Amino acid sequence: MARPDKAAAVAEVADLFRESSAAILTEYRGLSVGQLQTLRRSLGADTTYAVVKNTLAEIAAKEAGVDAFHGELNGPTAIAFIKGEPVEPAKAMRDFAKENPQLIVKSGYFEGSALTADDVKKLADLESREVLLAKAAGALKASMSKAAAVFNAPLTKTARTVDALRAKNEDA
Repeated sequence: MARPDKAAAVAEVADLFRESSAAILTEYRGLSVGQLQTLRRSLGADTTYAVVKNTLAEIAAKEAGVDAFHGELNGPTAIAFIKGEPVEPAKAMRDFAKENPQLIVKSGYFEGSALTADDVKKLADLESREVLLAKAAGALKASMSKAAAVFNAPLTKTARTVDALRAKNEDA
């Protein structure tokens, strides 16, 4: 029979998995408590960075339907549970790992799909959702401006032709 405190811990971690759109599995061996606090602050308010026991995390992941971490849960493990867009927390984690090489990104998952450590790095290299939306809006605006110029071209050409004919008739 499972102990009540362990069952509660598993339920809490399973809820974090269910509520998160993404999670990043890390190894934090060699980091001080102060460094971990700095990392937590840099991840933002929508991210919970939790040190978890491997066996409890594996059970919680199975309960939540997450199978992305099978075989990855060994050593000192911490998981960043991300609610919302994962790009900014992934960037914060990448930047922190540059300054603190003890932090190792093992793997992750995003919307049910498993991510390798390289996939997490690629995610961190993406621009934020707002920047991508702004670029898309700019491209659409440019396309509409070009379309308006194409639609205006026949009218402009006609006006110039009529003006040229009028000038020719006045000269004759």
